[in-house]
Amino acid sequence: MKRKNSNAVKPESTILQDNQIFKIYNKLNLVLLRKNRVKSFVVAVSGGPDSMALAYLANLLAIKKKQKAFFVLVDHGIRKNSQKEALKVKKLLKQKGINLKILKNKTKILKNIQKNARDVRYEILTNFCKKNRIKFLLTAHHIDDQVETFLIRLSRGSGIEGLSSMSEITILNKKIKLIRPFLDIKKIDLKKVANKAFKQTINDPSNTNKKFLRTNIRDLKNILEKKGLNFDQIVRSINNISSTKEAINFYVKQSLKKFVKFKKNETILDLIMFKKEPQETKFKIINLIVKNISSSYYPPRSRKVLNLINRFNEKNSKKCTLGGCIFEKRKNLLHVTREF
Repeated sequence: MKRKNSNAVKPESTILQDNQIFKIYNKLNLVLLRKNRVKSFVVAVSGGPDSMALAYLANLLAIKKKQKAFFVLVDHGIRKNSQKEALKVKKLLKQKGINLKILKNKTKILKNIQKNARDVRYEILTNFCKKNRIKFLLTAHHIDDQVETFLIRLSRGSGIEGLSSMSEITILNKKIKLIRPFLDIKKIDLKKVANKAFKQTINDPSNTNKKFLRTNIRDLKNILEKKGLNFDQIVRSINNISSTKEAINFYVKQSLKKFVKFKKNETILDLIMFKKEPQETKFKIINLIVKNISSSYYPPRSRKVLNLINRFNEKNSKKCTLGGCIFEKRKNLLHVTREF
């Protein structure tokens, strides 16, 4: 006798009868099928309402469109109860016929916890995608994330690159496409989906930990919102900055062709031509080189990039490191290799 697929649960049409939820579901359908023709994908799950909403709707879509979907949670083991929380998320999803794969992080994270945990998480997720021959990874980033990230980077004095919005599609290392289908959807709407589907979600204690900058920015954002600041206008500004970034990227590509050579084990940059470029173009070129060599998802901090650029304007500077790369000046050329 043939076993039934545990994921083959009938879609709960009553939830999709809610117009607001159906719009979110339809947006996911638009991004995955009409735009990208995705046949198989991985959903990054954390247990929060955003990712639970994504997991629930993505599962409904996968059943209806006969797609192959994987649901993965990375347990960093940083918090005492992280394993219990992960198993609770697994149990909640199982009630909806969703099989959650829990991957444990074995890398010790002792400093810069949020950034390093995020980097490790993407590395584990992309490795899972590669192992299962899947090219698409979904995350539940939304409008609120856009605004928080903007305010964080504004507080750090970031330029156009940092202040621009997240992209709906980003190419990660190993040629995995990171898709963020909910960038124009508010957290409160995703919370509504999760609450209707699961009745409960998991709260990450780090979200209220004041030692993290994002927690304080989130509190500030709530205060500003109560004072009447319209965040739709901030999102519009973020999108305008993104348009400017696209224009700069066009000229950066031209510059890369002129004086940057990408080889198998190193990248070589002509310093004379590089010094003639505008500051923002220099930033972009260094960031692209670092991302290409180190396979890092996030570029180095703008302050560190600026320090590197200034160092190689000096005659005596010969060698330095940045973002897992070694920059070595030889006459008028800058040789960049991976740091081991």
